[in-house]
Amino acid sequence: MRNDAPLIGVLAMQGAFAEHKRALEASGARTRLVKNREDLEGLEGLVLPGGESTTMTMLMERVGLLEPLRDAITGGLPTLATCAGMIVLAREVTDGMHGQKGMGLLDVAVRRNGYGRQVDSFEAELEVAGLGGKSFPGVFIRSPLVESTGSAEVVATHEGRAVALRQGNILALCFHPELTSDRRLHQDLVKRASER
Repeated sequence: MRNDAPLIGVLAMQGAFAEHKRALEASGARTRLVKNREDLEGLEGLVLPGGESTTMTMLMERVGLLEPLRDAITGGLPTLATCAGMIVLAREVTDGMHGQKGMGLLDVAVRRNGYGRQVDSFEAELEVAGLGGKSFPGVFIRSPLVESTGSAEVVATHEGRAVALRQGNILALCFHPELTSDRRLHQDLVKRASER
């Protein structure tokens, strides 16, 4: 790995962090698993993976990571949020656990597991603005459903619903790019981190 490769953190509270780590390394990044506030130091990019959003949030609160993470993202750290990561960043969460709130950093309202349970998982070819070339293989597993958007820009839809959004330094996805061999969305994060 090149020493000048950007250092990208992957939140490792719970969920699909190992798959993101592999995808980022295959895309030319150095990686660090983020488990506490000290792990945020020196990062040039960040991934909030899929998993269980309430568990992730509770664990971040328990180890004192929630506010430092919010500060890092608000401060401009290039961020890729997938599935549960999108829920964690959302301004509004429906069908969550009692009292569940997003961080309010992504101007969307989402419904947890809005596409159904595990047995309702599916794949769909998606046209993602800015990727160019062929469509992207979207893997939807217990994915959040975007119910409304505010200032977040929709960059991909499926059956008329937003499934990928950009807002400032954040790219948020309802689907799981780490479960495919297509690295373009991870490469996008590596590029944004390199330009920081």
